[in-house]
Amino acid sequence: MSEQFDTIVIGMGPGGESAAGRLMAAGQRVAVLEQELIGGECGYWACIPSKTLLRPPEARGEVDRAAGVDGARLDWAGTRAWRDDMIRHLDDSNQITGYENAGATVVKGPARITGPGTVEVNNRTLHAEHIIIATGSDAVLPPVDGLDTVAVWTNREATTTTEIPGRVVMLGGSAVGAELGHFLNRFGAQVSIVERSATLLSREEPRVGQLLAERMRGDGIDVRTSVTATAARRDGADTVLTLDDGSELRCDVVVVGAGRRPRTGDLGLDAVGVTLGEMGEIPVDEHCRAADGVWAIGDVTAVMPFTHVAAYQARIAADAILGRPHPATYDGIPRVVFTDPEVAAVGLTAAQAQEQGRRTTAAELDLAAAIARPSTYEQHPWGHLGLLADPDQGVLLGAWAVAPMAGEWIHQAALATRAAIPIEVLQDQVAQFPTYSEGFLTALDELDLTAHPQP
Repeated sequence: MSEQFDTIVIGMGPGGESAAGRLMAAGQRVAVLEQELIGGECGYWACIPSKTLLRPPEARGEVDRAAGVDGARLDWAGTRAWRDDMIRHLDDSNQITGYENAGATVVKGPARITGPGTVEVNNRTLHAEHIIIATGSDAVLPPVDGLDTVAVWTNREATTTTEIPGRVVMLGGSAVGAELGHFLNRFGAQVSIVERSATLLSREEPRVGQLLAERMRGDGIDVRTSVTATAARRDGADTVLTLDDGSELRCDVVVVGAGRRPRTGDLGLDAVGVTLGEMGEIPVDEHCRAADGVWAIGDVTAVMPFTHVAAYQARIAADAILGRPHPATYDGIPRVVFTDPEVAAVGLTAAQAQEQGRRTTAAELDLAAAIARPSTYEQHPWGHLGLLADPDQGVLLGAWAVAPMAGEWIHQAALATRAAIPIEVLQDQVAQFPTYSEGFLTALDELDLTAHPQP
């Protein structure tokens, strides 16, 4: 059976769904192919369930810290039931029907590109001028001797668990490790985090990881940095992890948050002249083009593997296909970790700016000491904001915050970074009183912009 379309979308996570919807709205004939569930990792095993599971502990924490209110308690059964509703009980039948009713051809099964404009799936041969690859990524298991002999969860098992284990060791202090460790700890698990870098969230400013570790340790989480697990074994009912500092950790389950790998295996990319990058990613140009008639979006490109970036790349690729190309730019895209308090960042770190040969000036603000909102928000106010600027050009290069609702108000800095708004303009802006956004104005005033440019 041979069928003709305008565009074939392989992989229907957030990126694939966004691209398909945009192309269908423009009147294209679209085939959508998915071997698992329409909605992808984000909808069923990552963003949606994890943020759903993190919200009740966050709400209880807010009650615990607010003056004049008490009595909040966590209800795991209720949380679990709402999580199951949010992930549609791992059933995408309504999504399939919705796409079919909208005019798309939906095929569930593994797809393989067999030549330019040709894809085979379930003994069907599909043809199209354009192929969009949005197959996402898989969790990486670290090279720990014996790890395959003990109980190991990835994010999938952790976010769909029906019971909270008693003792957990998180391998990796990335966003995944921090969020899942936080969720499990708040619901009663004894949690240890093992991170090989010197700080948690090692891709952010070191100060960010230090502040998050301080808060997590205050919650009773055993945070261990600059250490690596070397071996795992069973000892009766226990899992025992040996660390390279000679210590051991006992637990009921190991949860892996040690990174992800682009899902590109057996796609037949050689048939269209695509050579994978060092991390197994599909290299793309500024329009998300991987080859003539082939496009790639989302985690499979290894360009900022976030749901919102996948949706952005979907718009870039779809618009290029529709004849209205505009290049992608990744400046000013926020990065948020939904712990309590939240961690948010945007733009460059000081190390990244140094690699680019840029001169910088930085400021860190203790929000509780500098502005009013933290004290009106909670009894023991706490939060920090950092800014990084280029004194020669007079613009922000980056920002970070570890504070309540930081993921909401980081967008002020995100827009400033993306649009290169002059700092003198930012300083003339008026913030609502009292809000956390006021902190940006105070921190801007603490930047040292007076130094003369280097020759």
